[in-house]
This record gives sequence, structure tokens and C-alpha cells, in this order.
Amino acid sequence: MTESSQKENALQRHVSLRSGTLLVLANIIGAGIFTTTGYQAADLGNPGFIFLLWFLGGLLAICGALCYAELGAAMPHDGGEYVYLRHTYGGLLGFMSAFVSLFAGFSAPIASAAKGFSRYLSYWFPSLSDPPVVLGVIDTSDCVAIAIVWLLIAIQMRGSDIGLRFSDGLTFFKVLGILGIIVAAAAIGQGDIAGLTSVSATYEQLDNSELFSAMATSLIFVMFCYSGWNASAYIAGEFKNPQRDLPPSLIIGTGLVMALYLGINAVYFYGASVDEMAGVAEVGLVAAKNLFGPVGVSLVTVVLCASLLASATAMTIVGPRVSIALGRDYKAFRFLSVIRGSRGVPANALILQGLVTSIIVVSGRIDQIMQYAGFTLALFSSLAVSCVIVLRIRSPDMPRPFRTWGYPLTPILFLSVSGWMMFWAFQGRPVESTLGLLTAALGGVVFFATGTSRAGGRKYVQDKNRE
Repeated sequence: MTESSQKENALQRHVSLRSGTLLVLANIIGAGIFTTTGYQAADLGNPGFIFLLWFLGGLLAICGALCYAELGAAMPHDGGEYVYLRHTYGGLLGFMSAFVSLFAGFSAPIASAAKGFSRYLSYWFPSLSDPPVVLGVIDTSDCVAIAIVWLLIAIQMRGSDIGLRFSDGLTFFKVLGILGIIVAAAAIGQGDIAGLTSVSATYEQLDNSELFSAMATSLIFVMFCYSGWNASAYIAGEFKNPQRDLPPSLIIGTGLVMALYLGINAVYFYGASVDEMAGVAEVGLVAAKNLFGPVGVSLVTVVLCASLLASATAMTIVGPRVSIALGRDYKAFRFLSVIRGSRGVPANALILQGLVTSIIVVSGRIDQIMQYAGFTLALFSSLAVSCVIVLRIRSPDMPRPFRTWGYPLTPILFLSVSGWMMFWAFQGRPVESTLGLLTAALGGVVFFATGTSRAGGRKYVQDKNRE
């Protein structure tokens, strides 16, 4: 057995359908659902359109999950779209997607989840709501967020199986907690049903161009909140039976999150008006105060904090898998593929991700980080979904244990709406969108500067000798 094979086998095949589904749930349900509705309320001001966007976002995520299910079952290797793009379009796009994943795919969402966690902690520690600056550079709220980032890395350093069990436990708690909030709001919440339909003056003043831009910007927020629908595809090589269990983990996990997201948004608008939430990050607290009073707010805050922690944990697990795949293919990045100890710890990849995440924590507000990540992820997930169409044409005989339902309408719908969203989002948030494009371009520069373009690499096809 070669050195590369030994390293690949060091990542244990310990992931079941349950764990894969929970990983999708944990990755998706993060900072976004507990913060972005306030930003959408400020930009759009219409609960009806906001609900429509959450539904459309869920539909798109399911379309994407179906496409990734086909690709992941056909190419059951760790790395997600890095694997699919490299196999379909070649090394440059594959490398750029891996580079983007390090920044926008995982580090930025972890940073926003950690910052959101710190913001919600201000309920118990009011000083975090207006934090003092330390050493004239970083405020205490960001210090807390960075501490959370490295605490989660320390847990993962104990072993991949331990980290996955920790993530599973948090995810069970947060799903039950969110369901509890929805049921409690309907049963005993002191809300106003009119909040589900009342629009703000902001909406009344929008012309058609501004409305399209506001909807696209809001959809970027929504799709950021659904990012993670492809989570289990990144660890396909660690499934016990990826051809059987990977597709349902993606589809079931994404479908459950869509239902939860629609329910929790109904809670928000039942508990607070669109004007009360406009521009507010802690929308969960605003609604909970009106619905449940002080005791209820404390319980809701516990659930929200656990949810943010679970999301950051899941992304801390998944993110390094892309770096590992990159390291296996290119000598210049071989250090990222090193697996330490018998428990399969990707230590170098974890540390690199922690460093990048810490920088992003102090680089901007939650909404700026989300827009930057959301635009960039939409671009590369669209490229990955296009691989389904290209490979169907180019490699019709390629083994496909799972075939995308509704093909070709499923990938075409995903690509069409994603293209519309990115075009208009660029008009509304040009700085964040441009930063996303520059990140991808920088990945291309690194690809050529390190000589990676001259390196060979394996083709990612189904391994019939896995067992």
C-alpha cells in the first residue's frame, strides 16, 4: 500500500445515515436563521416576500442536495465540490473551490456562528452588547467568539469520533429545542397574528429595480442560512456505505431544515412586527420577549446558543476534509493531508482553519460576513451542480448509484435562480460580492504560483474496492 493510501485509510469509515443526516442539520441550522431575518426585514419590509424567499431557498437547497447526491454517490471521496469540479473541469476550478471553501465555505460561517453566539450571550452578560475594545484592536465580544472557535478545535483534536458524537448530541438538543419553541409559540405565546402580513413603509417605497435587488440580497442571506445542505458530501469517504446512505442524508436533512426554518420564521413574525425586527441581529430575543416574557427568553436563549454552537461544531468537522483532499492531490499542500493519531485527527487542517476563522471574526459585521460567504458559495455550488449536466453528456456510462430526481429540470432550476440571485445581489452588495470574486481569483493565483498547475492528480471515480 502506498503512503497516500495509508493516509486516506487513516480517516475512519464511521459515519452512518443518522450521523450524516444530523451533520447536515447541524451545518445548516446556524447563525443565519437566528440573525438574518432582521436584515431581510430592513431590506425588504414584507413578511410575505420573506416567507416566499425562505420557501424558495429551501426548494433550491433540496435541488442542490439531489444533484450532490448523484455526484457524491458516483464519487464517494472526501472533499465535496472540490472533487466534482476537479474531476469535471480540471485542476484550476477544483483548486479554486477548495481555496474558497477554506475562507467562505467554512471559516466565514464558523466566524458568523461564533459572533452570533457571543451576541446572544449578551442576554446574560450585558457588557457584550456594547463591548469594550482590547488593545485598541479587538473588542471583548470578538475575543469570546475566537475563544469558542479554538475550544471547538480542541474538542476535534481529541478524535474525529469524539467530535462527531459531540456534534450529534448538540444537534439533537437544538432540533428538539427549536421544535419546542415553535410549539410553545403556537400554544402559549402572546403574539399578534397580524405580524405575519403587515408590511413596513420600506416596502411601500421600493420601485421594481429596488425590489429585485432587495429580494436578491435577501435571498443571498437565505441561501447562506441553507448553506450546509451539502455537508455530508464533504465526508463521503468516511461513510460506512456512501452509495446507500449519502443521498438520503442530504435529502432528509435539507427537507427537515426547510420545515424548521418556515416554522421559526412564523414564530418571529408572530412575536414581533417587521419594523421591530428591522436591522436587528438578535431577532430571536426580540420575538421571545414579546411571546414568553423573561423566563421564556432565558430558555429560548439557551436553545439559540446551543444551536449556534452545534453549527460551528459541525462546520469545524467538515471544513478540514476539503483541505485533506487538496493535500492528497498536490505536494505543495501535502501537510494539510496529515492525519495524526489512531483517532484520525486532521490537526494541520484544523489549525489552518482556526487561524483563518479568527481573522474573519475581527474583519467585519455578521451581515457583511454572511453576504461575502453567501455570494461566493452560490457561485461554486452552482458550478458543482452544473457537473451533473456535463457528466451526463460526457460520461453517460459512468456508474450512478443515485440519479437526480427530476433531471434535467432540477439542476436547471438551481442554476437559473442562483444566477438571478447573484446578478441582483451584486447590485445590492457590490463590496461583499467583489470580495468573494477576489477570493476565488486569489485561489487561481496561488494555484499557478505554487506550481500546482503542473502537478498531476487522480481522477475521482467510484472506487469499487472500498470494502
